[in-house]
Amino acid sequence: MSQIKQLLILHRQGQGIKAIARSLSMSRNTVKSYLFKLEKLLSDSVTELSIEHILGMEEPEIYHLFHPGNPSYKDSRYEHFKSLLDYFSGELRRTGVSRALLWEEYKQGRPDGYGYSQFCHHLDQHSSAKTKPSLVLEHAPAEKLYIDFAGKTIPYIDRETGELIPCQLFVACLPFSDYSFAMAIPSQALADFLYALACCLEFLGGVPLILVPDNFKAAVVKADRYEPDINRALEDFASHYGMAVVPTRAGKPKDKARVENQVKILYSRIYAKLRNRQFFDLYSLNEAIRIQLKAHNQTRMKQKGHCREEQFMASEKPLLAPLPTERFELRHHAELTLSKNNHVYLARDKHYYSAPHTLIGKKLKVIYTRSMVQLYHQGKKVAAHVRSFKAGGYSTVKDHLCSQHQHYRDRSPDYYRDLASQKSAVLGKYICGLFEQNRYPEQLYKTCDGL
Repeated sequence: MSQIKQLLILHRQGQGIKAIARSLSMSRNTVKSYLFKLEKLLSDSVTELSIEHILGMEEPEIYHLFHPGNPSYKDSRYEHFKSLLDYFSGELRRTGVSRALLWEEYKQGRPDGYGYSQFCHHLDQHSSAKTKPSLVLEHAPAEKLYIDFAGKTIPYIDRETGELIPCQLFVACLPFSDYSFAMAIPSQALADFLYALACCLEFLGGVPLILVPDNFKAAVVKADRYEPDINRALEDFASHYGMAVVPTRAGKPKDKARVENQVKILYSRIYAKLRNRQFFDLYSLNEAIRIQLKAHNQTRMKQKGHCREEQFMASEKPLLAPLPTERFELRHHAELTLSKNNHVYLARDKHYYSAPHTLIGKKLKVIYTRSMVQLYHQGKKVAAHVRSFKAGGYSTVKDHLCSQHQHYRDRSPDYYRDLASQKSAVLGKYICGLFEQNRYPEQLYKTCDGL
């Protein structure tokens, strides 16, 4: 029972101020103050309260009745200041505008206005009143995977030069359990990002239903004529793993609040823990991150009574879809014209790949991964090659060439010897002698063609 309620009961019983103060270990002035407020409440014709009515209230209601807070401001300074509050709030959102600057401008217009402390107090009160309530989002287990990059880099040292090599920290979390993944990668470039994402799914041991990335800006994936569009690459990745991609809304930071909260926690549980250690390669840095990440996932959460790993293993992992048998390979897309030499030129590798000669002059859709190059025309695959990184080289399928070009490619000393022997023994003997000369065979092909 609250002291105010006890005070009211003792007063109703006829106890005096001194006796009440002694019973409740209060000062007599405090008792007098409460009884004075009680008298005002009972005499208020608007509320029509009785002491029995007050004693029937809940304790918080009684406390508020006797402690209603500060009365509204009535002075002319406040009325003038109140008319400026929305203006001040708008100005504070502008770059470089501070409270101190606004206060200086305010005092210039009203020298008898509030001092700086009172000025800030009223701004805070106004800001609190304008604060929008936040909704607690419910997340289903194994439904979503949120991904983001930490704002701060994490470095290792180049052993040869002593240079600090900054790395990006890729962070992901399942919002139902808050189970987290983190990994340092060289950059936020597309290939590094998708590699980290594939490692994340392997770490989880399965695939959630929905991937929720941030809205990647140009800074996330460096513009490159050979890089596929981020949306297309993510669609390819999601299709490979059987996921849907639902990016967060641009300019809506609350959409990714869970993963950003994990980033803040990992600043203390990874960055801070490793701040005094030195690493000389990316592998050793990631090994240290892996150890700290495991400790983070196994730390019991204060408000839940269990750790992230326990919640994940019990409620989410059994619901994850299985991983595909092969890891995703980044698919690059290009549209190239089949030239007169029966080949398209892949500028990224400086290499040529053949396609059927009937398509010369046509635009072909080229899709290539780390290991394969595939060519399509009007949605139909017309050629497939093992990818080669030999600059200036040709990857050619004989059947792609017209008969004349096939004949040209088939030329060799043995070809001409066999052909001549079929014509006559004399011609065969002559051609054999021709190729016994100390000359390059290619120099004799035109002579043979003339015969």
